Amino acid sequence: MPGQDRRRLFFNAFVMNTTSHIHHGQWRRPDARQSEFTDVDTWIDLAQTLEEAKFDAMFFADVAGLYGDAEADYSVYVREGLQIPSNDPTVLLGALAVRTEHIGLAATSNVFQQHPTNFARQFSTLDHISKGRIAWNIVTGTQDNGYRNFGYDALEDHEERYRWADEYVDVTYKLWEGSWDEGALPKDRARSLHGDPSKIHKIFHRGERYSVEGPFLSSPSPQRTPLLFQAGSSGAGRAFAARNAEAVFIVAPSPELAREQIAETRALAVSFGRRPEDVTFHQGLSFVIGDNAKDAAEKSAYYDEFVSSDGYAAHAAIVDLDGRVYPPDTPLGAVRTNTAHGFLDLLSKHLTDREPTVGDLTLLRARSSRIVGTPGQIADQLQVWQDAGIDGVNVINWVIPGSFEEFAQLLLPELRDRGLAQAEYAEGTLRRKLFGYDRLNDRHPAARYRGAFTNGPRSWAQADELRAGRPPSAAPDLVGAPAQAPVGTAAGV
Repeated sequence: MPGQDRRRLFFNAFVMNTTSHIHHGQWRRPDARQSEFTDVDTWIDLAQTLEEAKFDAMFFADVAGLYGDAEADYSVYVREGLQIPSNDPTVLLGALAVRTEHIGLAATSNVFQQHPTNFARQFSTLDHISKGRIAWNIVTGTQDNGYRNFGYDALEDHEERYRWADEYVDVTYKLWEGSWDEGALPKDRARSLHGDPSKIHKIFHRGERYSVEGPFLSSPSPQRTPLLFQAGSSGAGRAFAARNAEAVFIVAPSPELAREQIAETRALAVSFGRRPEDVTFHQGLSFVIGDNAKDAAEKSAYYDEFVSSDGYAAHAAIVDLDGRVYPPDTPLGAVRTNTAHGFLDLLSKHLTDREPTVGDLTLLRARSSRIVGTPGQIADQLQVWQDAGIDGVNVINWVIPGSFEEFAQLLLPELRDRGLAQAEYAEGTLRRKLFGYDRLNDRHPAARYRGAFTNGPRSWAQADELRAGRPPSAAPDLVGAPAQAPVGTAAGV
């Protein structure tokens, strides 16, 4: 209620560089501009609108392939504009960075879609351009077609995808945090010393999937490591988030289930040597805002007129281990799938009066994230979610830009009156705006690579000797791995 002493929530605009992202069919509305997603002005205008409203970030989703069976007919996706066509959000962030000043810019990038060295360089460049406002949403992919697009035979096993992600982030952490010491770029004209070679190091990472020599070509950006988002809700996904994420995107069907997921993930974070507050949680929600209850209900009914059942069903496609789509009446207990484990678990807990079906899943995706009401009623509901443990909201649009304009004009004043939304931006990087500091804290696993390579090996031969447990052939001061390095040592095990 108004007047209560509450911490503010973080608000991110959850979008995608495509026509039909989450709420399928809404692009047909006369006020919808999301089909103009290839026009950069659509996004520049939206970014500036969001920044004027003091949104914390624009969060871009992305995919690398079609949903569903890789060998099945894909006409439904094309008809619906369901994430095809779609464009690369990473490229778009560069344009938005130079036309905004404060708003954070987050992009999804899959661990299989490019080599970690090139990815790390791209995001460091974006962090430089934006003066420290970049975030990375780490995903492992759920589309079989996506893996085939990048030369793999099929979607990797669920657990194996997270093992892959462990090594992928390990490489990026070594490059971002360890390859360059502080003060490595003096740009000293008097001494003719642009960079200090003694403070720039090769990393000699050799793992199951990658061999990376280094040094990293990009100098440290304002955040070094971009702010880290992650969205996995399965057991493996939560463990990965607990180790690595600073912000977790959740789509819990209810505040009660959000509370459970948040508590479990924070407990895991503590078990990995972090603190509960090191990981924030951002619930995906969409809003129907009315002047009164009747107006809100009428708006909600109007939105339903444009709902595409085919679009929701295609997006929520749960496929068997051979890639076949399950019929809508299939009980979830009979589902054997390599995708969407976390969401299936949440649905099973949400529907307890009967055996939920795949059809229930599609309906839940269409309705469960929707809050309908007056600004006061919606603010009351957001306080319930906050009491369940969320730190922020990923605002899911119906149409662009109208959904965000309505949110800013109708709902944000009420939220600010309650202390739930910021009225002005804090200065500094995105991480500083959210946590109060620019660089990853010392409890994050990436921090153990700071200084790890200062006295490290000078060749692959020395690195391999160190990995094998033999004394390196060079002088002892060439060995400098941290005592408890994650995944690999300075030599890159």
